[in-house]
Amino acid sequence: MQTPHDDSHDLTIWAYAFGYFAAYAPYSALTKALSSGALPEMEHGIVGFALLPVSAMTSMVGMFVFLSLKRWWRYAAHRQVLGLRVPVPGPWTFLSGLCSAAIIGTTTLAYTLEGASIVFMMLLMRGGVLVIAPVVDALSRRKVRWPSWVALALSLGAVVVASGTEARATLTLVAGLDVGIYLVSYFIRLRAMSRLAKSEDKSLSIRYFVEEQMVATPVLVIVLALVALWGGAGPAADIREGFVGAFSRGTLLEEVLVGLLSQGTGIFGGLILLDSRENAFSVPVNRASSVLAGVVATLGLSWWLGMRGVGGRELAGAVLVMAAMSVLAVPTVLAARRREAAARAALGR
Repeated sequence: MQTPHDDSHDLTIWAYAFGYFAAYAPYSALTKALSSGALPEMEHGIVGFALLPVSAMTSMVGMFVFLSLKRWWRYAAHRQVLGLRVPVPGPWTFLSGLCSAAIIGTTTLAYTLEGASIVFMMLLMRGGVLVIAPVVDALSRRKVRWPSWVALALSLGAVVVASGTEARATLTLVAGLDVGIYLVSYFIRLRAMSRLAKSEDKSLSIRYFVEEQMVATPVLVIVLALVALWGGAGPAADIREGFVGAFSRGTLLEEVLVGLLSQGTGIFGGLILLDSRENAFSVPVNRASSVLAGVVATLGLSWWLGMRGVGGRELAGAVLVMAAMSVLAVPTVLAARRREAAARAALGR
């Protein structure tokens, strides 16, 4: 059983939550606009599978640049390969990287699939991960504190309320597979994080993050390239078009931006989940940020492109999200203030 510790004064997770929100809102809005063909001068939308190649390659470049600028490569395990010392993932981080690659792909596809409401997909994906969080905590023998339970319930309620009557789409085979892969991947990823990285030792979290990230987008790009080369019709043809038609569609800049923003959500979202507190704390912070971003993205698309705006249910969901984040944030902020006051008092003696 893992020893509980008091890290309630740590406010870093809220900076990550803002970064996640700031990346997720334009990412989801731009992906929806591209798939709907709603951008100016677009004659038709881009199929979801065709959006993946450029966005995945851009995400991969963004990952290498970010880790290099942060100088985090040194945290990963290293081996000698052909006389060079290179970073390598461990078995668990490699598996988690594969799951992260699946999450990246299924998240992008969720905003583009035909026959399934985007809001309905968000209900299944966001709600599913919220349900998984305490299960993983129980399996990892982590104590779940009462603010986390309250925020978990409020966050799940927000997703249900925001979906409301919109959650009535037929779940196609592709949509069902998309959700299933997404949830299984998150379960394995959260389990691996709880086992190896959710610790007071920040170096362990950074090591896990680096080793996971160095696997995720390169694997996704390789899989897409192999499918494009040897696949047949259907999704494989769409992926092939995503590669060969990158310069002819006239939306290369927007697709690159989707990839960069997607990597931003991966960076900040991953750092939120690696917070040393229980998953029932970190997952609602992650999910609440994305729900708020979804509301803002919908508002942006309405004002910018005249697409459907935010309904009353979505606004009610946003209020519940704010309540959930307040339940989590207030004890953290108060603990930080008490710690700061105690430190001042100690210095004044």
